[in-house]
Amino acid sequence: MDAVIVTGGSSGLGAAVVDAVVKAGGRPYVIDRQAPKPGVDWIECDLADTRAAERATAEVIARAGGTLDGVVTAAGMDVPGTLEDVPGETWDRIVAVDLLATAAVIRAAIPALKRSHGGVVTISSTLGIKAVSDATAYCAAKFGVVGFTRALAAELAGQVNVTLLIPGGMRTRFFDDRDDRYKPGPDAILNDPANVAAAVLFALSQPPGCAVRELVVAAETESSYP
Repeated sequence: MDAVIVTGGSSGLGAAVVDAVVKAGGRPYVIDRQAPKPGVDWIECDLADTRAAERATAEVIARAGGTLDGVVTAAGMDVPGTLEDVPGETWDRIVAVDLLATAAVIRAAIPALKRSHGGVVTISSTLGIKAVSDATAYCAAKFGVVGFTRALAAELAGQVNVTLLIPGGMRTRFFDDRDDRYKPGPDAILNDPANVAAAVLFALSQPPGCAVRELVVAAETESSYP
């Protein structure tokens, strides 16, 4: 494993993946609106603009010398609220960042990934396999990532390894800007994003002929199923 694109690599799970790639001796390239830690190559991009996401991916591949070994689509956002209360442009943006950008970045990376027989890890959520109130956009997007990834795995079988990762709640800033009613309680047990990043590296590091198709990674007290 060498060059790996990480969307959303400036914080949260994406930043943990960047750290794991560096520790493994790889070269992470971040696509995000915010800068990652110093020393990490990155391109500023609003992933909600899917054509811009495709262009950023092509630029990363050029910077990497035309080779690419992996893509991890860790960028994500959510604004909880009822369907009637969440503004339409906000609802659309959640789906664009969480689902449409996932497809856009991978689409642009496929030719390079085929050449390297590389790997893709998409990031869904436990809310991609179970639905809750006040999360219609997030559930729609993350359920979409599940279906998209399963179809992509069938489409690219034998050419690119495709893994669906379904993480539970993690100790990141993901919940910081929410109303208190949508934040985990003080007794909530959340996973360390480094643990989830280790699962990403496990999927990307499989030998030729072996693929990890799906992983659910959560705190051991979290039930991830409906």
